[in-house]
Amino acid sequence: MAAIGAFLKNVWNKEPVLLAACTIGACGVVLPFISPFTKYSAMINAAVPYNYPVPVRDDGNMPDVPAHPSEPKGPSMEWLKNL
Repeated sequence: MAAIGAFLKNVWNKEPVLLAACTIGACGVVLPFISPFTKYSAMINAAVPYNYPVPVRDDGNMPDVPAHPSEPKGPSMEWLKNL
């Protein structure tokens, strides 16, 4: 541990801009993997459809088409309201 501290102190004395840039870059790579927002954004993206359907008239023979536009179909987003 002392060797790492001595190395960082030496680099900070010689090239502070390079060390700061590397630290910011390392944070940019590591933080998305440990952030809780990554989990929730993935859950929201999975629940929201990529293509929104064109409204069609229900002829009674289309079980996958909602009878009314406000009828809930697809994955529920109740978990988002309970955060």
